[in-house]
Amino acid sequence: MLLIFDLDGTLIDSARDLEIATNSTLLHFGMGPLDAKVIQSYVGNGAEKLVQRALGWHASEELVASALEYFVKYYRAHSLANTQLYPGVKKLITNLAAEGHTLAVLTNKPLKISTDILAGLGLGGHFSKIYGGDSFALKKPDPVGIITLMKETANRTEDTWMVGDSGVDVQTARNAKVRVCGVAWGFQPESFKLHPPDLMVRQPCELLKALQRVHLSG
Repeated sequence: MLLIFDLDGTLIDSARDLEIATNSTLLHFGMGPLDAKVIQSYVGNGAEKLVQRALGWHASEELVASALEYFVKYYRAHSLANTQLYPGVKKLITNLAAEGHTLAVLTNKPLKISTDILAGLGLGGHFSKIYGGDSFALKKPDPVGIITLMKETANRTEDTWMVGDSGVDVQTARNAKVRVCGVAWGFQPESFKLHPPDLMVRQPCELLKALQRVHLSG
């Protein structure tokens, strides 16, 4: 199987570092801080959307561009200050790789930051490919990332799963015509009400057996 993982809220708990980077950006531009839960709800569509939402609908294009530049620079320097793998994720990825599955990461986070985080947390070597929000012209939920990964790894749609914590991941999978597994420990499990996944797991240790069970049943 080809298993394509989202990053934030799926493999890593980056909420605190994203909160600090976002509020540092707002402070730098003379604005007050946002609540952590509000910032968390803005994650999933890439850094530009996060910054744009944090600034508010009234923000000019020039302000968004300047704030995005500041945010990316700040976050790149502090992306591992508090970020950790979710409990059980390292064992899951190690076991999946040992089983012979092809593993990849598809995130809307910038690629350089994503690869640095995965390397810093000791997971980088387990993935055949890592694609970020700046790897293609379009971000998730556009299916270009999944389609590219299937072509590069010679996997069919029926042998491919997207694994993520939000409706964006479900929409991406649907657009690529592959199946999707939702994780309950992430940032936006409430978004599954509008975009339900094919499968839901509550702990990383459940994922491998659940995928095998569904895959074998067709």
